[in-house]
Amino acid sequence: MPAKPAPAPTRLPTEERQALIVAAAITLAGRNSPDAITTGNIARQVGVTQGALFKHFPSREAIWLAVMEWVTQHLLARLEDAARAPTENGSASPALDALARVFAAHIDFVRECPGVPRLIFHDLQQPVDSPLKRQLGILLQRYRQLLTKLLHTAVTTSEAPAELDVPAATTMFIGIVQGLAMQSILNGPGSDLRAEATRVFPLYLRAIGKTP
Repeated sequence: MPAKPAPAPTRLPTEERQALIVAAAITLAGRNSPDAITTGNIARQVGVTQGALFKHFPSREAIWLAVMEWVTQHLLARLEDAARAPTENGSASPALDALARVFAAHIDFVRECPGVPRLIFHDLQQPVDSPLKRQLGILLQRYRQLLTKLLHTAVTTSEAPAELDVPAATTMFIGIVQGLAMQSILNGPGSDLRAEATRVFPLYLRAIGKTP
């Protein structure tokens, strides 16, 4: 998760100031609808004037695009690291174990950055195409590629049935995470998202044909 924004020094390298602005936008999105967040809100969260803000981003839309680019980079890195993490010796289901780690890593990301699901759900409701929506498409495409690879491996190693509909299983995985993220928004910060995810994932494994 980005570092919590603090009053910024008067002079910072451009990349550091941009990172503070992105972090501020994510923090604010965790408490408010992205549609209601103004550049003035973001500037106050960072501790700069709106004029200083616009020296680093030409518009409000450019800030949200930078947020989604940050999400794409950091979420995918976390998920890919989870997929590559060593599996316990003697595990009979290394590919499905990797899938479970990816699931848990995404849930932890949602818990740490509650503003991200708000931004994603808000943008998906917009009727027109936009750079932000295209960036979200890139994120989902690469996410699907990671899941597809793991599920195909599970089929190859007989951890999942040969007749598994991999595209449908991929869609189901993403849909479950999105549903849990939406539920966390509705239930508020006191909800135990990790406990709910722990209950749900075994049902996913059963749905794709993993026997106990």
